[in-house]
Amino acid sequence: MEFRFIGTGDSAQVPRFGCDCVACTKARVFTSHQRGPCCAEVWVDGKRYLLDAGRTDLAHSCELERPAAFFITHYHADHVQGLFHLRWGTGGSIPVYGPKDPQGCADLYRNHGVLDFQPGLKPFKALKLDSLSVTPVPLNHSKPTLGYCLDDGGTRLAYLTDTSGLPVETERFLRDWGADVIILDACHPASHTNPRNHNTITQALEIITRLDPPRAYLTHIGHDLDAECIAHPPVLPAKVRIARDGESLEDGGKMRAVS
Repeated sequence: MEFRFIGTGDSAQVPRFGCDCVACTKARVFTSHQRGPCCAEVWVDGKRYLLDAGRTDLAHSCELERPAAFFITHYHADHVQGLFHLRWGTGGSIPVYGPKDPQGCADLYRNHGVLDFQPGLKPFKALKLDSLSVTPVPLNHSKPTLGYCLDDGGTRLAYLTDTSGLPVETERFLRDWGADVIILDACHPASHTNPRNHNTITQALEIITRLDPPRAYLTHIGHDLDAECIAHPPVLPAKVRIARDGESLEDGGKMRAVS
């Protein structure tokens, strides 16, 4: 399994429009500190699978390498906006898996074009795609939302965004499943006082401590967390780090430099 962070930001992204905080100012100067909409890609058996579709330039990358399928965590705009252009393309249909959500996002269901929306996935029931097994797990968010537990027979990786805490049954499943790598929402800084739809970095680290995976990465990062990390660099456990756009995970979950 090859895994790459395409975007690691929240819906406002970094830099945030109109913001002159230290993180946004730095991101305007150094592209390596920019964060696009939270999404990722996985390569298994020579096929490309996309986790969410928030990038507005998605159609371009899909022309270079047409995805075998999409796995959508939920239907907020920053996770599906790239599909609006892509759907009017040509060629074979592309399966789109996601949570059961009658509303979806605008008219994507009604006017789906080349997108083949599959019936709602069932939590904790694995979907087999060649040697890749994908098990959806419920998350805590304001719309029906799923995380995805990916297993290619060599690496087990859990992708868990967007969420505030974890449902009891999901945390129980993850403890029994035994992930090699956990990628977890950590949108807000520790100073954030009223998290509702996303973890603070403190909440995320508490979850990682309980699940105790060999490696963990934090994603869906807001500009305020980046700013706090610049002002007061956090002391993270040795197995945990904050992900960056473009970074990849090698076998075993070790980070490879931005390509």
